[in-house]
Amino acid sequence: MRVPFKPAQIYLFFLISLLAVSCGNNKRVDVSNIHLNVSIERFDKDLGQVTAHNLNSKASQLNKKYGFFYRDYMEKMLAVGSVSDTGYYANLRTVLQNKDYQELYQTTQQTFPNLDKQQAELTDAFKHIKYYYPKTKLPRLIAYISGFAVQTPIGNDYVGIGLDMFLGARSKFYPALRESIPAYISRRFTPENITPRVMESYIREDLFPEPDADKSLISRMIYNGKILYFMDAVMPDIADSLKIGYTKQQMEWAKTYEPDIWGYFLERNLVYETDYFKIQGYLTEAPFTPDIGEKNDSAPKLGLFIGWQIVKKYMEKNPDVTVQQLMQETDFQKILNDSHYRPK
Repeated sequence: MRVPFKPAQIYLFFLISLLAVSCGNNKRVDVSNIHLNVSIERFDKDLGQVTAHNLNSKASQLNKKYGFFYRDYMEKMLAVGSVSDTGYYANLRTVLQNKDYQELYQTTQQTFPNLDKQQAELTDAFKHIKYYYPKTKLPRLIAYISGFAVQTPIGNDYVGIGLDMFLGARSKFYPALRESIPAYISRRFTPENITPRVMESYIREDLFPEPDADKSLISRMIYNGKILYFMDAVMPDIADSLKIGYTKQQMEWAKTYEPDIWGYFLERNLVYETDYFKIQGYLTEAPFTPDIGEKNDSAPKLGLFIGWQIVKKYMEKNPDVTVQQLMQETDFQKILNDSHYRPK
């Protein structure tokens, strides 16, 4: 005879089911047993201790301490000369004594007296990386002042964090850079973007570089969708809008018009298009997507957004597929077919 559930049992069963679904949707895994503490090295502070009087000795010490990063920073970012000899000292001295550099340094130190919050977030994210890929060698994380050149560069053994490109959307420095860095990009130069941008750079460039084979819109959509899905897996508490780089309004717009976006791609025969000039507008940074939406209110990078939804649907329809198997799968057509993607 079937025993009926009592009200308390029904509530408990509902709660457990809800938690299970919630955890599954958020791809949450238990990383509590992974012992890891991420430390962000403060090259910006170390370089700030260099003066005209101690430059010779300090520069040598920093070269030894920061290795590949130091060489890349001096030779490629500051462009003060080769670190293979001491001839670059004079140029470095000029940069450090420049009033604009000194003002930028002071502002950076005031904005980021410490990086405790970012270290905690990145520790959790890299624990998730270790959960999925235990043998992965994690990079050094090095904070520095880029001179508004590079936000999160990937080097031989490091990921850099250009703190001057995370000062806050209303920083006084950014309006003067509008010709090289438009407002729709600098609005994301906020402290809360450090973790998602560091992880995105590391995931895209170190873990899963984009293959050179097929360059159709759908292949690029699926690749980017996998990257965003993996970002979901390793940063379950970071907002979706931060992962893809949308405003909250753009995120809401994309979700609302998802069926129309997919229909637009199908009607215009864009899904398998390989002409980069025809598809780049759906993949690259922009304030909005031309020809879609009214009054320029559409979200940009709609190819990435739809690819993300396709991959989510694929994983939902194929619960036996692991995250690792997803990232190894190179057949974008299989992912599209098996996703049964039909947004309504």
